[in-house]
Amino acid sequence: QVQLVESGGGLVQAGGSLRLSCAASRNIFSINAMGWYRQAPGKERELVATITRGGNTNYADSVKGRFTISRDIAKDTVYLQMNSLKPEDTAVYYCRSELATGVYFWGKGTPVTVSS
Repeated sequence: QVQLVESGGGLVQAGGSLRLSCAASRNIFSINAMGWYRQAPGKERELVATITRGGNTNYADSVKGRFTISRDIAKDTVYLQMNSLKPEDTAVYYCRSELATGVYFWGKGTPVTVSS
């Protein structure tokens, strides 16, 4: 099992930046992939960005060029740097870890609100 704790959410004006953190309860290098997802009010949860054990990254088209996913293996932490934020980025952001077996775990989420 992997426990994930997100932090760093908050209220920011459009055009601003935030950095989210996801601290894992085990060595993230042993985890097949980690990612950030978000769920806006009334909408389904969607992928934002992922990073594999090998360091390969993937982004939703809506955040490419604005968001960056990274990791600190020594701290078992994954980050999401969000720049040029837009009101449509408002959502609860969730961290997810996926093991090689296909089993995955979610954090409880951190809310991000972008005001116009």
